[in-house]
Amino acid sequence: MPNVISSSWPLLMGVMLLMVGNGMQGTLLGIRGTIEGFSTFELSIVMSAYFAGFLLGSLTVPDMIRRVGHVRVFAALGSAISAVLVVYPVAPDWTVWAALRVLIGFSFCGVYITAESWLNNTATNETRGQALSAYMIVQMIGIISAQILMNVASPESFTLFVIPSVLVSLAFMPILLTVTQTPTFETNKRLSFPKLWRISPLGCIGMLLTGGIFSAMFGMASVWGAKSGLSVQQISIFVGAMYVGGLILQYPIGWLSDRRDRRGLILWLAAAASVVMALATVFPVHFIGLIVVAMLLGGIANPLYSLLIAYTNDFLTKDDMAAASSGMLFLNGLGAIFGPLLTGWLMEGIGPRGFFLFIGLNFLGLALYAAWRMTRRAAPGVTGAYAAVAPTASALAVGAVMEEADTGEPSLPQP
Repeated sequence: MPNVISSSWPLLMGVMLLMVGNGMQGTLLGIRGTIEGFSTFELSIVMSAYFAGFLLGSLTVPDMIRRVGHVRVFAALGSAISAVLVVYPVAPDWTVWAALRVLIGFSFCGVYITAESWLNNTATNETRGQALSAYMIVQMIGIISAQILMNVASPESFTLFVIPSVLVSLAFMPILLTVTQTPTFETNKRLSFPKLWRISPLGCIGMLLTGGIFSAMFGMASVWGAKSGLSVQQISIFVGAMYVGGLILQYPIGWLSDRRDRRGLILWLAAAASVVMALATVFPVHFIGLIVVAMLLGGIANPLYSLLIAYTNDFLTKDDMAAASSGMLFLNGLGAIFGPLLTGWLMEGIGPRGFFLFIGLNFLGLALYAAWRMTRRAAPGVTGAYAAVAPTASALAVGAVMEEADTGEPSLPQP
């Protein structure tokens, strides 16, 4: 790991600063939008727009990179992100914010794809796994740091919009000023959705549901906090606790998943999360309890994402792993678009508790479907293919993780 960090530190430093900027704007908009008088449903549209832009970027940015090159795409999209971040406070209209969120989601997706292709290119076969782990860790550190920075100024001021804009601009300096070979960009071949469905129905449904869970968690958490009357400090602690929980439990759950039927682990994790969300929906919870809820929520949701990828891996040949990543992330992105919208609709109807209710229903649906799938075919052999993957990763990074995993011989799906 030290060798990987020493050779890739400019890229890792840049990615961390990008995640600080992205983490700040996601939390800040929910708080500032509430101050501006936006309704819960209007804010849900604003939050959903980011994921629509992200999905659009995953489909179109690879072609942009092939036509004009990594450096131009990286610089252009980075400039767009920096500009959008300072436009928000001067145009406090939810329709404008929604349009800007589409642009910033598109731009962040392109930046991630470019950065991940650079990282993948600089790593060797022996160091690729360590490089991807370091990449995920700096992403988490960046987002957690963003929640700390939320407390340096009032959300009603211009300052909290300027800070992420400056950080994003600085993020490109260590990357673009470092002499590294520009990678050759090749998109993954695609696996058709019917074939992906036949290979792993649970993987497909699970990625769709976890997309809704993640976008509700990280898109609507600050909206929920503002509507619940929490302070900026409390909201930032709540959001940060979700990422801390994910960082703590990712590896223990991954270790366990390589030693038992992954479907059973998916079932029990999703069921446990649905119970926690039900309790948070029905009963008033003290702030200390909310921190525990947030840590459990993030601690279960993040490993579930990686677990579903590893489970699908169990049925794939090595040649199909990268191809499957594009389809799985498309399903995850599709679910992410609707997550904030449905959460906002529920919160409009029943109040802030609709936030926990929506997430709990998604977890419950995943648990029930996993239980049903366990009756349909035998479990695949244990492959040791679990690898931690950040939900913000592009298909390029997910494909690299899937190929990096030591899968052995895949089990054939049974009818």
